[in-house]
Amino acid sequence: MDKRGQGLSTNAIILIILGVVVLVVLIVGFTMGWDTIAPWLSKDNVQNIVTSCEVACSTQNVYDYCSRERELKSDDLPDNQKEVSGNCTFFSTDPYKKYGITECPGLCS
Repeated sequence: MDKRGQGLSTNAIILIILGVVVLVVLIVGFTMGWDTIAPWLSKDNVQNIVTSCEVACSTQNVYDYCSRERELKSDDLPDNQKEVSGNCTFFSTDPYKKYGITECPGLCS
């Protein structure tokens, strides 16, 4: 008797390997931190900060505009820094005005 077992197809093997790789990346990312795994993912977040500050100003959200700390990441920050912490009020002053974060008069009084 010549019995043959049913084997896994090539597609199934490839999908299993890809699933294991994705699972390993997720586990390492959550345990070691995403900054160590993929520093190239978020080099510049200027537009995100500008948008969130504009929304906070237009909705008159005092906490988000005046108090909430944000990390501005850019390659052309003053003093060769890679990131700077501050709130929208701080980023709406010199030398950060060049990024387009506008002042919100009367909100942080």
